[in-house]
Order: sequence, then C-alpha cells, then structure tokens
Amino acid sequence: VQLVESGGGLVQPGGSLRLSCAASGFAFSRYIMNWYRQAPGKERELVATISTAESRTNYADSVKGRFTISRDNAKNTVYLQMNSLKPDDTAVYYCRANGAWGQGTQVTVSS
Repeated sequence: VQLVESGGGLVQPGGSLRLSCAASGFAFSRYIMNWYRQAPGKERELVATISTAESRTNYADSVKGRFTISRDNAKNTVYLQMNSLKPDDTAVYYCRANGAWGQGTQVTVSS
C-alpha cells in the first residue's frame, strides 16, 4: 500500500489549494479515503472522508463549506480542494486508507 500526497505550499489567507493523494497497491475503488491534518503542537484530526461507489462525504465542522473531497477511481487518486483558507488551516495534511498513511504535505497559510 502506498499513498503519495502532493499539492501543498504557502498561500495567503483567503487563497486556495488542491491537494492530491495518489494511491497504489490496493483496490482503491473499494476503500473509504480520508484526509487528516496535524498542526504544530496539536493532535492529528480527521478533516474529510469520502466513501466508495456512492462518494458520500463527511467533513470536520471547521472546514465545512470551504473544503471539498473528491475521488477519481480511474486514476486511483483522491483530492482535497481547499478554499477560503485561514491561518488555522496551517498543518501537515495526510492521506489515509486501508490502514496506511501517506508521508504528508505541508500547507502554510500566511500573509
């Protein structure tokens, strides 16, 4: 199982980023996919989840209305579109599925 995140970076408050997580080594379309984040000095928290065929989604209250999780089963990739970013969104963002974690991608929101 391998999960590789990309798309992080430095963005100003109010800006947008799209994270990607490329998966391999397992039947991607059969697994719920999750995005987590961990800010400095804080516990890792679940940000968004997307189910399999029906692509039902759930979000942490702190990101509802700003973040959108989606998946492309043909590309074995899950995305996290992040809009209206705030400094509190600064964290390392991780992809998780099938008991595995990606290496994380840093998102920094600062002016």
